[in-house]
Amino acid sequence: MNHPRPNAEQEFAAAAASDRRGADRYRTVWRIAKIIRNGDAGLWRVRNISDRGMMLAADVPISVGEQLEIALSDTVQLRGKVVWSDEGRCGVAFDKEVDVAYVLKQLAAEQRATGYRQPRLPVHSRAQAVTDEGTGSIELVDLSQHGAGFLHDGHFEVGKELDLILPGGVKRRAIVRWSRAGRGGLWLTQPLDRVDLESIRRFEG
Repeated sequence: MNHPRPNAEQEFAAAAASDRRGADRYRTVWRIAKIIRNGDAGLWRVRNISDRGMMLAADVPISVGEQLEIALSDTVQLRGKVVWSDEGRCGVAFDKEVDVAYVLKQLAAEQRATGYRQPRLPVHSRAQAVTDEGTGSIELVDLSQHGAGFLHDGHFEVGKELDLILPGGVKRRAIVRWSRAGRGGLWLTQPLDRVDLESIRRFEG
C-alpha cells in the first residue's frame, strides 16, 4: 500500500527533485534495476541516485520500511530501505553510502563491454513452447524484457522459431539463441512489456 511522504522525509524528496549540487547531489539516470524483496523480484525504473539514496518507479504496491536488494548490474548491487512511497514512486535510503560517481562510471564501462546483458529475473515456472512439430512444456529459469532461459529435453536446436506462451496467457514469438546440455536461451522478437516484469509473481506457478 502506498503511503504519503512523512514530513521527516520531505527534505529527501526535495533533494531528489531539485538535483542539488554538493556531496549528496542526485544524478538523474534512466535505467532498469533488478529489485529483490520479500521473496519477489522485479524490474523497476531508476529515476535518480545519490551517494545516500535513490528514487525508483514501479506500478506495484510498495510499503514504507521494506528492505530492497537493488542490482544495477550483475556486479553492482546495493541494499536499502524504502523511506517514502507515493503514486508509483518511492525513495530508498541506502544501508551504506556509495560513491555515486564511481558507480555510474562502472555501469557505463560494463554496458560498453562485450557480453553485457540486461538484468534477468529468476523464475521457476512452466511455459508452453509451440513449434511446427506441436506444443511442448518447458521450464523457465529466468526472464528479461528481451529473453528467457529455460530447461528442455534436447529437442530445441539453435535457430528454431517458436511461440512462447507464459503463465497468464502472455504470448511472444521467440528464437532459440543457444542450446546445450539441456539448457537454452530464447530471444524474444517482441520484448515483454517492462510493467509485466515489475513483479515476477505473475509468472510463477
